[in-house]
Amino acid sequence: MILTKNTAESIAAHLRLSILRGDLKSNEPLRQDKIAEELGVSKVPVREALVQLKAEGLVTLYTNRGAFISALTAAEASEIYTIRIALETVALEAAIPHLTAPILMQAENILRVMDVETDTARWNELNWDFHAQLYQAAQMPRLISILEPLHMNVARYLVLYLKNLGFQATSQQEHYAILQACRDGNVTQAVGLLRQHLLSASTTLATFLMSET
Repeated sequence: MILTKNTAESIAAHLRLSILRGDLKSNEPLRQDKIAEELGVSKVPVREALVQLKAEGLVTLYTNRGAFISALTAAEASEIYTIRIALETVALEAAIPHLTAPILMQAENILRVMDVETDTARWNELNWDFHAQLYQAAQMPRLISILEPLHMNVARYLVLYLKNLGFQATSQQEHYAILQACRDGNVTQAVGLLRQHLLSASTTLATFLMSET
């Protein structure tokens, strides 16, 4: 594969997609020279891309050993969701008074696309887009920039249990319920539904990860 733009950002995007699709597995080594050859780039932007993915929690860099796809433990997943619950409920509570009809319509449009999306990696991207669409009205860009990599860190495992545990249909029902509560301006209900939505995902993911050990 030859990238149209030989930048660290485009390389990171390519590797990130492979990770989120499950093409690259936990603990799998990432050889810089091999990646550079496959993508038709030098090793310098590859190294920069790996550093970027390390910051997102998707890659681990070891001195004298190189780069590996990060593995997520059940405890780490629970910690990530604890942080997400704390921050995302704050974001949604702050956002609801400022949600406009166009914002809510765009959030619904994202859900409609998710209803028919069969590519799990793309579904995960849309999942984040839905939540971010609601949170943007809170006007807390730093908070959202913290949340996005946390979402990505667990999203790659969603690829597995979306297929195996029927997660997608349940998650969509919860999304629509959250959206309706936002439309109604019911802050307490919307925040409560979001908290339960994330708790459910946390429990499912932790159970899956424990079964893999």
